[in-house]
Amino acid sequence: MRYIYETMYILRPDLGEELTDAAIAKYQGLLQENGVTTVETQHRGKRRLAYEIGKHRDGIYIQMNYECDGSQVAPLERAMRLSEDVIRYLTIKQPVREVEEEEEVEATA
Repeated sequence: MRYIYETMYILRPDLGEELTDAAIAKYQGLLQENGVTTVETQHRGKRRLAYEIGKHRDGIYIQMNYECDGSQVAPLERAMRLSEDVIRYLTIKQPVREVEEEEEVEATA
């Protein structure tokens, strides 16, 4: 079964625009190398953190949404864990709703 995954990660605030774009491309490329075809990325910009993380008060927020079977998440999170540019990351999954289920709900309403 395929799921929709959402990975939100926070980059160090002292990275320049070029390094930020390189980090985004790195993680998108890692997913695509592992078989993910659709990756939607949203650059949320620099924001204030709720609490200090590793002497950083701000962070650059990036959100990636992609559909896969789950085996691609572990290599992505490992790469983020080993990177000094990533302050925090979080991945959540949601089951893909089938088109037939949506049609049944509309028919009963």
